[in-house]
Amino acid sequence: MTPRLRPARPTDAGRLGAMMSDAATERPWKPRLHSGAEDIAHAGQMIDAGWVTVAEDGADGALLGFLAREGGYVHALFIAPAAQGTGIGRALMAEAQRHCPALELWTFEANHGAQRFYERTGFTVVGRGDGSRNDEGLPDIHYRWHAPARDGSESEIRP
Repeated sequence: MTPRLRPARPTDAGRLGAMMSDAATERPWKPRLHSGAEDIAHAGQMIDAGWVTVAEDGADGALLGFLAREGGYVHALFIAPAAQGTGIGRALMAEAQRHCPALELWTFEANHGAQRFYERTGFTVVGRGDGSRNDEGLPDIHYRWHAPARDGSESEIRP
């Protein structure tokens, strides 16, 4: 599946917020801290900040996933359940990697699928947290990616 990538529009907030809510519901290890309305409002704030790229089905315009990036920091990556494993996440991450010499993000230690994904897309673990610095109180992992330098070595640019 080749998605069409585009900047998010304010009218996407409802669908992106629902994607965030659905992801929290599907992970029994993750505490539910926000209502659906709060997830929509958060999606709207990220859209208003200009951080969000969405992947949509070119045929029917259905939203398949999104990535929210502030400079070199990835705030969020969510893929609709039906689109998981179809290359949507890889397309969104490749787009972010094209625009930044370095990226960083955090994921929960319990999110093994996300860890596999980030490691397959070139991220490496640079730290771990005990949960005291996130709202959920869950242990987490700090990842970083650097674009390869032209000579094939890792770039020294830091986000």
